[in-house]
Amino acid sequence: MTETWRATDPGVLKLPSGRLVRGRALRRPLPDGPTPHFTVCLLGKQPPPLPWEVRWLRWPDFRLPSNRAEAQAALREVWARAEAERVEVACGGGRGRTGTALACLAVLDGVPAGQAVEFVRQNYDAHAVETPWQKRYVRRFTS
Repeated sequence: MTETWRATDPGVLKLPSGRLVRGRALRRPLPDGPTPHFTVCLLGKQPPPLPWEVRWLRWPDFRLPSNRAEAQAALREVWARAEAERVEVACGGGRGRTGTALACLAVLDGVPAGQAVEFVRQNYDAHAVETPWQKRYVRRFTS
């Protein structure tokens, strides 16, 4: 039995394959509704504990992941688990790092890397992926 998000849940991005992944801001209250099974926290310092499975990916604000191989592995895990679980990626504000991670998930899902930022801006947040180097990171991300 699968327990994924509903496409109408706040912050949920529907990928072309139909997988659903939630992006959110950790500085805001947890949205109403079901909680995730798995979260990847994209932060410069270790996140506070959450009552579900969490993976911390060191990713300073307005920057890129500190370890690109670890980022690739974490995003592949999110993408794989999204098929049957409620998964999310989250950073402080829910736009820059989260948008970048969601765009990379779109690449893993088959969206051409050069179109992934626009896909996320149209389907998640118009201000997602905030810096030129985050955009470049997505363009160079490989599935």
